[in-house]
Parts: sequence; structure tokens; C-alpha cells
Amino acid sequence: MKPRGPLMIEHRLIEKMIDLIRRKIPEFRTAGQVAPGFLEAVVDFMRFYTDGTHHGKEEDIYFRDCAGKPLTKSERALMEELIEEHALSRKALDEISQANEQSLKGVDVLETILEKLQAWIEIYPRHIDKEDKHFFPAMEKYFSEQEERTMLQEFDDFDKKQIQVKYRSLVTALQQG
Repeated sequence: MKPRGPLMIEHRLIEKMIDLIRRKIPEFRTAGQVAPGFLEAVVDFMRFYTDGTHHGKEEDIYFRDCAGKPLTKSERALMEELIEEHALSRKALDEISQANEQSLKGVDVLETILEKLQAWIEIYPRHIDKEDKHFFPAMEKYFSEQEERTMLQEFDDFDKKQIQVKYRSLVTALQQG
């Protein structure tokens, strides 16, 4: 398997979450609220799976290794654009998380939450398409089979660490309140 394989498999799960969010937005508008349990699950998924695990592998391993290659100006610009989109996603995630906390305190933040959820469902399909159909295929010419095997092993090691990160943070959060 090429390094893009696991990343693209992760994209399929992220797409399922994005589709679920897309289908739920009209329900939330009609109800005048977002189901807190749903939003907490979405935030958890986006924080630990999409950003922590998936973006972590892309930024800490894949993009790092790509950055050391003689990329063309347009390839480097595309990689920087993808990294910026990750940052935009993180910002939306933080804003949704903060809005959810306000919502639990009785503050009406429905429009803020829906706006940020809408941003995700607009950003992610285009972002994933750029990676799957443009960036990943263009990068394959830069890596030897050994470099690809090393990267895949780093992906596996990264995944193993992420489970520790997730549950350490869960315990810390429970201890704090």
C-alpha cells in the first residue's frame, strides 16, 4: 500500500461524518437547537480523529516528508493551502466547542454552531478532493519504496500514540470537572 492509501481510507470516514452533519443541519434549524449529545460526538470525532489523528499524520509525517522534496512551486503552494485549510478547520472546531459550552449554559448560539458546521461541509469535500485527486498522486514520484514503507510504519506508530492521547485527555477532563 502507498502512504496515500491509509489517508484516503480515513477520508472516507470523514466524508461519512460530513454527510451526517449535512443531513442534520435542517433538523437543527427546524428544532431551533442542536442536540448536545450529537454536537459533543461531532466535536470529539473532529478533534481526535480528523484533526488529531488524520491531520496529525498528514502534517507531522506526510507533509513533513514532502517538504523535504524538490516540489514545484505549484505543488508547494498546494501543500501550504492544504495546511491552511487544516488550520481553518481547527479554528471552526474551537469555535463550535466554545459555542457548545455556551449553549449548555443556556446561551442561544444556534446560528454560530450551524454556520461553523456549514463551513465544515463546504470545506471538507473540496479539501479531500484536492488531496486525493491532486496532491497525493503528484507526490508519489518523489518517494522510493523504502521511504513509503518507512512512512507507513510511522503512520502505524502515530495511530498507536493517538489512542493514548485521547484517553489521557478524557481522564484529565473528567478529573477537572
